[in-house]
Amino acid sequence: MTSLARIRDWLTAHPLAFDATLAVAVLACMVTASFVEPYGLNGPHFGRAPEAISVFLMLISAGALVFRRRVPVAVLIVTVAATLLELTTGEQRAPVMMAVVIALFTVASMTDRPTTWRFALPIMAVMTAVAMLTSKLPWYAQENLGVVAWAGMAAAAGDAVRSRRAFVDAIRERAERAERTREQEALRRVAEERLRIARDLHDVVAHHIALVNVQAGVASHVMDKRPDQAKEALAHVREASRSALNELRATVGLLRQSGDPEAPTEPAPGLARLDDLLGTFRAAGLPVELVHSDEGLRLPAAVDLAAYRIIQEALTNAQKHAGPGAKAELSVLRVSRNLEITVLDNGGSGDAAVDKAAASDPDGRPEGGHGLIGMRERVSALGGSCTTGPRYGGGFRVHAILPLSAEAQERGRSRKCL
Repeated sequence: MTSLARIRDWLTAHPLAFDATLAVAVLACMVTASFVEPYGLNGPHFGRAPEAISVFLMLISAGALVFRRRVPVAVLIVTVAATLLELTTGEQRAPVMMAVVIALFTVASMTDRPTTWRFALPIMAVMTAVAMLTSKLPWYAQENLGVVAWAGMAAAAGDAVRSRRAFVDAIRERAERAERTREQEALRRVAEERLRIARDLHDVVAHHIALVNVQAGVASHVMDKRPDQAKEALAHVREASRSALNELRATVGLLRQSGDPEAPTEPAPGLARLDDLLGTFRAAGLPVELVHSDEGLRLPAAVDLAAYRIIQEALTNAQKHAGPGAKAELSVLRVSRNLEITVLDNGGSGDAAVDKAAASDPDGRPEGGHGLIGMRERVSALGGSCTTGPRYGGGFRVHAILPLSAEAQERGRSRKCL
């Protein structure tokens, strides 16, 4: 950094010192110009000395400029008064008006446009009139008309500086706001991704662990009397645990950083694997009747995954909470531009179901568990609707409507899942 740049930075950081330096420079220019005789026989030359009143007024005007940032209007009034006094009293005019130009520029750059011209126009009119009336030259002389030009240029330059400063501040504020918005958007996306991963983990773990629990209970119950059936149940346990590990590996693979080993490339589950899913529940002792009318329908990936997870969670809840002898009914239907999923169970029967009903709601079903919350969030993210609740006469019902088109999903995003 050069010495000139260091001096400039120091003066920018110390505005009062800058104004004092400016006042000294203006005073030097005014004093120097006051020695010039503009109308000599051989042109302008140093040939006169300023009057004492002129020197005093130049000192007053230059001194006032030191405080131009703190009280700009007051400084303008002082410099204008000094200039008018110089025009009406001095025999030989001194350029006191230089201070008025600086003061008017300061007012224009620190206030608004109406305030600038509210001061500038009367000042130009009064000073020009006084200069014309008191001058020894003709009223149209360059010296008299120059008052209007200098005052007008000062006001216009100050207004331009103020406009540019406001423009730069607006750009800076817009950039800062965009940066804040970008950070908030990044945080929102991170939160959404974390929530999505949490939903997937819950769905995977809850489903497979529920199956493992049921099959392990069956194996323990028949181990002594029917070992063949126990082996079959343990085989289901092994299969469910393997599926759980595979799906967990695929989900956790999303959290890996770049450069880590490749994540599994197995596609996300969808309704194409619905028969396999229902087979695991039937093997675990939950009969499921299926009504399926969308064979051959190609669903959007998000809708396909959401439909699979909703069915998985609803049937897992039926497996966990319904009593012995429970049955489930599943329908997956395309209605107009929506995919409607309905899962019903009869609540089971026997003492176990009665005990669950006494401990929880009439169907032994928690109304605010993570599974139901996850279903609602999935449906809400796609702009659909979801209703869950007990059935009349016992059992539980889950009904989800998933829009198939992107336009319908966008229109429905603002609606909350019931």
